[in-house]
Amino acid sequence: MTAADEKRVVDAVPKGLFIGGKWRDSAVGATLGVEDPSTEQSLCAVADGTAEDAVAALDAACDAAEAWAATPPRDRGEILRRTYELMNARIDDLALLMTLEMGKPLAESRAEIAYASDFIRWFSEQAVRIDGRYSMNPSGAGRLLTMKQPIGPCLLITPWNFPTAMGTRKIGPALAAGCTVVVKPAQQTPLSMLALAELLTEAGLPGGVLNVITSSSASRVTEPLFDDARLRKMSFTGSTPVGKKLMAMASKRLIKCSMELGGNAPFVVFADADIEHAVDQAVIAKMRNGGESCVAANRFHVHESVAEEFSARLAERLAAMPVGRGTDDGVLVGPLIDATQRDKVAELVDDAVGKGAGVLTGGKKVGDRGHFFAPTVLSGIAPGTELLREEIFGPVAAVATFATDDEAIAAANNTEYGLVGYVFTKDIGRAFRVTEALEVGMLGLNRGLVSNAAAPFGGIKESGFGREGGPEGIEEYLATKYVALDL
Repeated sequence: MTAADEKRVVDAVPKGLFIGGKWRDSAVGATLGVEDPSTEQSLCAVADGTAEDAVAALDAACDAAEAWAATPPRDRGEILRRTYELMNARIDDLALLMTLEMGKPLAESRAEIAYASDFIRWFSEQAVRIDGRYSMNPSGAGRLLTMKQPIGPCLLITPWNFPTAMGTRKIGPALAAGCTVVVKPAQQTPLSMLALAELLTEAGLPGGVLNVITSSSASRVTEPLFDDARLRKMSFTGSTPVGKKLMAMASKRLIKCSMELGGNAPFVVFADADIEHAVDQAVIAKMRNGGESCVAANRFHVHESVAEEFSARLAERLAAMPVGRGTDDGVLVGPLIDATQRDKVAELVDDAVGKGAGVLTGGKKVGDRGHFFAPTVLSGIAPGTELLREEIFGPVAAVATFATDDEAIAAANNTEYGLVGYVFTKDIGRAFRVTEALEVGMLGLNRGLVSNAAAPFGGIKESGFGREGGPEGIEEYLATKYVALDL
């Protein structure tokens, strides 16, 4: 990939706010810098939105709401389908853009664009499957009718780690349901969302249906919207502490919320597991996106009889993964998003080592420029170690041991989070007992990847509520109306 290619894809993306189908500057003319986390150099600047801009975006969404809700579902679906086709036709440029602003290797960026576009395709098909029901009143007196209608203007807040996929799995169902939206992308990765807005427009989306506000301050542009009676729904993907703050703001007017929050995924390997397969899947579950994923395996609970073998094999695999700029050939692990995240990973590793953990590979920062951290495997993790409690969000696998099934279940459930878990065993009885006992919203059984546009994605406990993807995903954007019929 050449510097000219990089400049071309960055230059091609509009840098303004997208409001009412038009690109415009911030109300005060301010801009926000976008950095390449591999080089710490500036890529470009985009508009830095204000509270005034956010209200203008909601104005546009409200102005377009009635017409979009009345648009035939087939027409809404066709716009999404054309967007899906455009995303796949331009996958190379979209992937390069994502790698430049987020850092992940190009192969992973291409995989994310394919995954992201699949949400658009899935919900293009769901648009025509919104239905209600008609039934007799149990007493025989009259009939019962229910119908599903778009909930209204929505605020969608997306994270930096999957800047396109986390957008499409919110935008897809919202638009399919007939809702208009205001999107606030993460300040570190605005370009992918701006590029997506342009593709949706090219696919025929009417002005005002989708509005994008980029800003260096999420609170500055979201708080006025929570105070506006016209906002009916908020969907957020991000950390649990931020999610709680947003919930508090939403509670003032009882805005419907979907929350996909933090995780602390256990990866449980029983003595009868296929160790080679478990290691293969551990690499996927841990190292996808360099570990910067809410569904990344965070705690490896391995039976004491196979822990040494599993840890050694995993360390060998991770040690062989080249670290570098995501645009370089052969690189499998890119940088962390910023210096703050890299320093947090380093602190958690230092805490574990200070409490007796052994470093089988990695354990340190890499290079003098860029936010790189070496793929790391830690063994002998002691109870009370911070990374058993905290979501590490980096390329670090921490291995602890257990002796019995009950001990493994208790250790896996010993967290306030409940997003996803992974279980490896050949025993079908154990598989069912453990999957039923684990307190998670999703589970990979002998599999290290659970994400699928056709499946409901979401957690329990402090990992949030609501589901994205699957037939369940569109329900988050629909309101149920009941009509009592007297015939």
